[in-house]
Amino acid sequence: MKLVIAIINYDDAGAVTRALTKKGFSSTKLATTGGFLMAGNVTILVGVDAEKVQTVIEIIKGESHSRKQMIPTTTEMSYGYYPSMPVEVVVGGATIFVVDVERFERV
Repeated sequence: MKLVIAIINYDDAGAVTRALTKKGFSSTKLATTGGFLMAGNVTILVGVDAEKVQTVIEIIKGESHSRKQMIPTTTEMSYGYYPSMPVEVVVGGATIFVVDVERFERV
């Protein structure tokens, strides 16, 4: 048994969970916040047999899209913060972890 942990952009969460459900996979969705942009993410947990891990990853890849976003930046001066030019960053996509499950029980 494996646990697939996928951190995805909030905008892709609905499509990912619908696609997983359509293919017969149950998932748990947790609201999370990223550290860099402090933006809303979703962490999806999927418990699957080892031979189905790649299928789950392909579903997540197919529904998680990267996009460009402008973010404001600030410069700290001795008297406070001053705005500077916005910076374009790539957000979205997915960060996926696969971990072994030592024990699984339904109670």
